[in-house]
Amino acid sequence: MTSGTASGTAALQERRYRILVTGYAISSYGTFLNVVALSLYVYAVTDRALAVGVFMAVRLAAGFVAGLAAAAVLARWSAKGVMFWANVAQAAALLLLVLAPDGFRTGTLFAVSAVVGASGTLFMVTLRSSIPDMVGEGRHTWANSLMVSGRSMAMVAGFASSGVVVSLLGYTAAFLVDMATFLVCALTVLLLPMPMGPARGDDEKDSRGKGVEDGQVSQEEEGADGQGRRRDGRRRVPAALVALGAVPVLGLMVALRGIDALGSSSHNAALPVYSTELDADNPAVFVSVFWCVWALGNVLVQQVLQRYTKRTGRSVGALGFGLGTIAMSGTFILAFAGLPWAATVVIALLAGAADGLTEVSYTSHLQTLPSPLRTHAFGLSATVENLGFGVGMIVVAAALDVFTPLSVVGVAHGAAIVLALVYVARVLRGRGEAQVEESQEGEEAQETVQGSEAREGKQGDQGEGESGAGPARGGHRDGAEVSGG
Repeated sequence: MTSGTASGTAALQERRYRILVTGYAISSYGTFLNVVALSLYVYAVTDRALAVGVFMAVRLAAGFVAGLAAAAVLARWSAKGVMFWANVAQAAALLLLVLAPDGFRTGTLFAVSAVVGASGTLFMVTLRSSIPDMVGEGRHTWANSLMVSGRSMAMVAGFASSGVVVSLLGYTAAFLVDMATFLVCALTVLLLPMPMGPARGDDEKDSRGKGVEDGQVSQEEEGADGQGRRRDGRRRVPAALVALGAVPVLGLMVALRGIDALGSSSHNAALPVYSTELDADNPAVFVSVFWCVWALGNVLVQQVLQRYTKRTGRSVGALGFGLGTIAMSGTFILAFAGLPWAATVVIALLAGAADGLTEVSYTSHLQTLPSPLRTHAFGLSATVENLGFGVGMIVVAAALDVFTPLSVVGVAHGAAIVLALVYVARVLRGRGEAQVEESQEGEEAQETVQGSEAREGKQGDQGEGESGAGPARGGHRDGAEVSGG
């Protein structure tokens, strides 16, 4: 009966999570449709390419700030409430854009950019950090794979249909479609069996009563101004840094994610340039084919990961993130090497598979943190990613005016490969040290058992007079064991 109840609860959790992922995929379609439609609309309204760059900069800056503030927001509001209102805010911003008079369109556009950037980041940080609570232990990889698969398919659909939607239906229709996708996602969030209102009391209890790691966060916050009960945005960054120190190589992992974002900005900016060089009459062909095949590779690797986790009960882990980053960066460099179409298609497939592997392994690893630290880590990660991508877009755009796409992408992704090699070496060294420690502990335990047997034999044969040597050594070991435990 108990087993049946647990199985029924797990099935219900999985069904509701699948519904949420469906809503997330639909809103992701709106997001990628948004990227194209809003950028084109900014240029149409302002007639200046600089305005398009400023629009993207505002969006990334808002995401940067939202990443820093995510932990503070989630300390006061439930995950369900944050995800719901993040979608509603994006829908409301698009409706405001549709209703804005002509004289206010430009200002409204930049307000929409800020709302979409901040709300999108808050939603993603909340979703990623809440997945362990939604699906339970041992299901992280499956849940992350499902999420990434939905987003990958939505990306292809969004990019592929954006031109058709804007050309045939116009900007207003595109914005209304975007708005509808965010409202659909908000409705799926409401189906989650989670509280909707403020979570302040629960957060205080969790952050002060669950383990050493949570205590470290509280001490960090108390040390800032001596007020243990007061918590504001000024202490989010120190707490996030404590989170990075809670797990080996986690700080290096987040740094690698930031450099990887810089690499991503390079191939995103270079693809249109490279595609135009290949076929000036039809520059969209290469870009469309590349991203479609990339998404196919991403979806396929998710199926492999799900079956691997189900069969072995293991996840790809931190090492998979490092190796995946190396493979992903290498394949993106090769994509600009001017290879034949057949080879480039295979490369795009491998790039998508490697990208999917890194996304799932990275997210799954951060989800092993305790709840309060997990929120800080995902918030800081989002900030670092937005910073890496934003800085990369500026640097890469300038570099592409002087250097070839291959050289620009090679340098950006080459930096990611170098840091990834350092990261992999650190992970392997950590594993080696852990194995040595386990071996030493096993040997010490065996020596303790043998020493105890020897002392008992001496006490029985030699009496009380010579028993001092054994207990002296045994006492030293016992002391070590106590301190070590």
